[in-house]
Amino acid sequence: MSYLMLDVAGTQLQGDEFEVLQHPAVGGLILFSRNYQSREQLIELVRSVRQIRPELIIAVDHEGGRVQRFRDGFSQIPAMGSILPAAQDMTQALDWAKELGFLMAVELLACDIDLSFAPVLDLDGISEVIGKRAFASDAATVTALARSFVAGMQDSGMAAVGKHFPGHGSVAADTHHAQAVDNRALSEIAANDLQPFKTLIAEGALQGIMPAHVIYPQADAKPAGFSHFWLQQVLRQQLQFNGVIFSDDLGMKGAAFAGDFRQRATAAIAAGCDMVLVCNEPEGARTLLQDFVWPVSANDMLARLRPDQGRLLDALQNESRWLSASALAARLHP
Repeated sequence: MSYLMLDVAGTQLQGDEFEVLQHPAVGGLILFSRNYQSREQLIELVRSVRQIRPELIIAVDHEGGRVQRFRDGFSQIPAMGSILPAAQDMTQALDWAKELGFLMAVELLACDIDLSFAPVLDLDGISEVIGKRAFASDAATVTALARSFVAGMQDSGMAAVGKHFPGHGSVAADTHHAQAVDNRALSEIAANDLQPFKTLIAEGALQGIMPAHVIYPQADAKPAGFSHFWLQQVLRQQLQFNGVIFSDDLGMKGAAFAGDFRQRATAAIAAGCDMVLVCNEPEGARTLLQDFVWPVSANDMLARLRPDQGRLLDALQNESRWLSASALAARLHP
């Protein structure tokens, strides 16, 4: 089955949100800074959601640097692009990346949040919206540091979701606000941007993938998140990825290519997305719940995104590692 991931307005459930979350097509909830006042409040919000639908995937963008939704009461994770320059040594950087992955994940899991949409596997090129969110500008370094970061995440029990497939770093436009086009040859993209995805998928390190709302016209006229070529031929068949494909936010301008919200959801699901995100557009989300026919399948891949409970228990009991990693983050965060 394909699912909808949506958001809620504030720091507690209100109005028709109780009813909306009960809809069988809703598979996930994404949280934002507006949903956060304190750890205690966040835990209570998540608890109220779990009372309605305990099986929902609860996610957040909590990469570090400028993309970290919860701050006071959480460790301040540095931007991934700052790790190697600060370490000045690859061995040290790999160790730090692993500990920061553990820290990011365990602090979220302690609040019963299942996922951070991380790591960013883009290469740091000309994109201002990516920039230091990327580990580095070359594929080999990104792959190595992301591998360590994911290992830390998985030490805590959290699944990893790589983004933005097949690579967002070589387009200047921000797909939140504009349509982005990457005119490079497919061979160049495959030789560079695609490599971190290819390697980590082959190693079984990624349980989820989020494609970019970027058009790569040398390969397909549709943005990657709406493209059968990218999601089926490349991701599923060539790279043999068998995890969950999340659309990027269908409310972004880069998704307007596909039409209204019904058309966007139809196109994303037809291309191969298992869960479509509609953020900051409550009417758009409700439109999809009212009169959109959701495809049904016996294969529910979302279960593999839920935390590994054995690892989670071990991680939550490892206070010394958390304290050490939190001190590291404080040292690296500007």
